[in-house]
Amino acid sequence: MRPGFGGSAIPVGIDVQVESIDSISEVNMDFTMTLYLRHYWKDERLAFPSSNNLSRTFDGRLVKKIWKPDVFFVHSKRSFIHDTTMENIMLRVYPDGNILYSVRITVTSLCSMDFSRFPLDSQNCSLELESYAYAESDLMLYWKNGNDSLRTEEIALSQFFIEEFHPSHGLALYSSTGWYNRLYINFILRRHIFFFMLQTYFPTMLMVMLSWVSFWIDRRAVPARVSLGITTVLTMSTIITGVSASMPQVSYVKAVDIYLWTSFLFVFLTVIEYAAVNYFTTKEEMKKLGQLKLSGYDASQAMAFDGCFHDQDIELSTFPLSDQNTDPCLSSRNSTTPDLPPVLGTRLRRRRSIRQSVNHIMSNSYMIDSYSKIFFPLAYFLFNIIYWSIYS
Repeated sequence: MRPGFGGSAIPVGIDVQVESIDSISEVNMDFTMTLYLRHYWKDERLAFPSSNNLSRTFDGRLVKKIWKPDVFFVHSKRSFIHDTTMENIMLRVYPDGNILYSVRITVTSLCSMDFSRFPLDSQNCSLELESYAYAESDLMLYWKNGNDSLRTEEIALSQFFIEEFHPSHGLALYSSTGWYNRLYINFILRRHIFFFMLQTYFPTMLMVMLSWVSFWIDRRAVPARVSLGITTVLTMSTIITGVSASMPQVSYVKAVDIYLWTSFLFVFLTVIEYAAVNYFTTKEEMKKLGQLKLSGYDASQAMAFDGCFHDQDIELSTFPLSDQNTDPCLSSRNSTTPDLPPVLGTRLRRRRSIRQSVNHIMSNSYMIDSYSKIFFPLAYFLFNIIYWSIYS
């Protein structure tokens, strides 16, 4: 039975010394922490006379025979009290009935993480303490020394930098039992990016740049360009699979996913680019082979007969000429026109339709590689600028 049963709530002060953060798991969304949890309260039933006012210290055997606060960790998955070589429990009783109860605990607790900016993210985690049976009217939990109630040792983590440790408090409502005091141990973790730069970003950049080497390989070297394209695509798939295996299966897109899949798209488009180059090159060679087999005369041969170029798809635009410049072909075609010295002459300029532009590219497929040498690096460089400016 608690001290002062039936009266006002008994105040129980708490202070915590964090010894270490043992692990942080993104897959399970939890963290493991080892800490010293100390309780302070007063039980006049344990007061004793003392001439020197010295406290008495006991081990865990006496703890089982007295009342103590039933503090537990909210959202904890598992926890245990260290017992090497004996149970790490200490009970100190003062002559006036004040009690210090200290225990060394390792606890694994839930941490709801947001991976939308992973691996350029920061995570806010908290360890929550609360009385299990005693509501606010029976037991009042509070931080004994305010913000100084939470102390930490030098903690170094492999993937995170601890930005801040601070305590806070609040109330928790349970519909069937009422209000309970709750204490929070809050800490902010900022992820080290260097590990992911070496393991993910740099290899991805190198694979994308390696795929551009195919633009400098001769378009007729089919085995070389196809092998290079397939190798870079498979390597990118391996990188994406490795990153996904170490992450929880969340329903939203992470920052690393945007970078990896965009880089994969660049590598894939490199393969598609060569497929287009190879197709147009084949069409061009087949067309030249067909022209060698054809007989007859074309427009250039017809020009030899009358000295004029015959083309139905021409556009006439005016430009100034001297009085002596006339076109013999135009005069021969329009014999009924009076022979007047023209003030404005004509320039022949061939119109190029969309179909002709496509045919021009098909007949000069090497131009696709030439443009790709410029377009792909510039587009990827622009993507990197936008990506790092948003997530850095």
